[in-house]
Amino acid sequence: MKRRVFFILCLITVASALFAQDKPDALKLFRNGRDLESAGRIEDAKASYSQSIDVCKLDLTENPKNMDAYTIYGWALVRLGKYSDAISISQEALKITSDYRITETLGEAFFYNSNYKEALKNMEKYIDAAPKGERVSTAYFFCAEVYRMGKQYNKAEIAYSAAIYLEPGISLWWYRLGSVREILGDKPRATEAYQRAIKLRPDYKEANEGLSRVRA
Repeated sequence: MKRRVFFILCLITVASALFAQDKPDALKLFRNGRDLESAGRIEDAKASYSQSIDVCKLDLTENPKNMDAYTIYGWALVRLGKYSDAISISQEALKITSDYRITETLGEAFFYNSNYKEALKNMEKYIDAAPKGERVSTAYFFCAEVYRMGKQYNKAEIAYSAAIYLEPGISLWWYRLGSVREILGDKPRATEAYQRAIKLRPDYKEANEGLSRVRA
């Protein structure tokens, strides 16, 4: 009898291992979608994001408190431009437990859904919770965007500066920093920011135009 039980348990273990091997990985599918998107293969990227969501749904059926699944689910929805859905799934997840990754996703979804007050609130919450988080530079950038659109240019300048300090390789961020410095009348530092944007992307039309203005 004991041998039979042991044999059955072994079969279950082997079957579970084989299932785990065959089961698609949501994070890999999401990252594949991101790579495809970067390569300009938009439709293929959308398909990969959708597959990632399907895996997350399955994971959540098996474990309704799987925060990794909720996180990837939200990321994929944002990439697909389904911002209202991303807000809903993120809020559902945060009812279970606080997770700074989901807070950042919620802030991003609110931003793209034009709810800038909630976007700023959640991005600031993310920065406080994870000052060394993977997307903290992005969170500073979104905060800066909200401040800029609200004409709070001093705050925007500080937030853009924080973003590029943490991640200095994005031309758009340098351009935005240059634009608020130009508005604030700080031509020398606006010149520096525009030059950095152009160094990263020589054909950046708006940055070249901004540089011409502050040098005039």
